[in-house]
Amino acid sequence: MDLGSIPLFSMLRERLGYLTERQRVIAENVSNSDTPGFTPSDMKPFSFQMNSATPLAMAKTQATTQPGHMIAPSATRRSSFKSARGRDSETTLDGNSVVLEEEMMKMSDARMSYDAAIGFYQKSLNMIRLAARSPGR
Repeated sequence: MDLGSIPLFSMLRERLGYLTERQRVIAENVSNSDTPGFTPSDMKPFSFQMNSATPLAMAKTQATTQPGHMIAPSATRRSSFKSARGRDSETTLDGNSVVLEEEMMKMSDARMSYDAAIGFYQKSLNMIRLAARSPGR
């Protein structure tokens, strides 16, 4: 059985990939905190996008049986890991606008989210193992 075919695990894999990339972007900001003219960046917020092949997406789509029914927006868009420029809160005389305190808050938030996603992944694996065990063990 491939865990990637289970929608829960594919969403968790996307979330973990996003958080890994966000930690890389934040680390880049911190490493350039003394670079003149450097502007920090951050990731766009992550949102789960279900493709139309998943059972959850099929359950959420509605049939348009009457001409007055509204058509649901397409659920085929994928999440992007593109970075977005952060807002300028402080800029030094050399043009650098990295605030280390803000970057450390972002890093701890990303780390807590990563730990929560890993914990959820492990709990889900344990639940599958429990369901796959033979009775009486």
